[in-house]
Amino acid sequence: MTRPTIGAAGLCPASRAGNHGRADGREGAVGDDDHDHGAVTTRTNPSGGPQVSNPGRRRRNDPAQYDELADHWWRPDGEFAALHWLAASRAEHIPPARSPDALLVDLACGGGLMGPHVGRLGYRHVGVDIGLAGLELARVHGVTPVLGSVLAVPLADGCADVVLAGEILEHVADHAGVLAECARLLRPGGVLVLDALARGRLSVLINVHLLERLPGGPPRGLHDPALFVDREQLVATADRLGLDLDLVGLRPSMREAIAWKLGRRRIVRMKQIRSTAVVFAGYGRKR
Repeated sequence: MTRPTIGAAGLCPASRAGNHGRADGREGAVGDDDHDHGAVTTRTNPSGGPQVSNPGRRRRNDPAQYDELADHWWRPDGEFAALHWLAASRAEHIPPARSPDALLVDLACGGGLMGPHVGRLGYRHVGVDIGLAGLELARVHGVTPVLGSVLAVPLADGCADVVLAGEILEHVADHAGVLAECARLLRPGGVLVLDALARGRLSVLINVHLLERLPGGPPRGLHDPALFVDREQLVATADRLGLDLDLVGLRPSMREAIAWKLGRRRIVRMKQIRSTAVVFAGYGRKR
């Protein structure tokens, strides 16, 4: 008998056969009674290749960093501080739920930073990720966790009213594949909210060579510039998949960033700008 993808609630069961993101060949929610954490000894890299554990000298974009830094997820002054800022920015573009059954699927949900925002908006919140440590944290913050790849999400077609794809595109090689999953999951009229790092020299200079060297910036090696996102291709691919997608640039408020650095603010507001050359957001709907 096939188990529901999302625990006992049976929300949005998988519509396709196959194994998605589970090293032991099973799909399902973290914390199912028959789930054995010890059985998961390897994972699938979201870009498609096997993850290699090499703490001393990691390649760029190694997903194991997220598990090792799990205690930083909910620290507003930690390694993932900017992810809190982006989470708040995403929430501003999610409409309130139309019904108690409305479902939001959060791809690459990490430690569940969107949890408080989504709960306030009235959605059932399902988070998909390959990292066990992050998913366990996400559960604590109101997210129903599902272990799986963003390239093969074990949820049914058209199940979602909203799909979030925050800070994941620059961590996978197959950007079109992620967008295809977003389009598949969304019902007609459903909302897509994403953000990512742009392909280009300026983006590499700022996001890699500068920010990774600044105190309080992202961990070194977190990003691989080869995976940064071609914005024209992204919009063209979205259109082919039936997604109307508009891009805007994002940057943190400089005044608030200084106040954060001095310990006077917990969250820094992300401001929309014309240029999408460094960090950008995408807001769209499925036709």
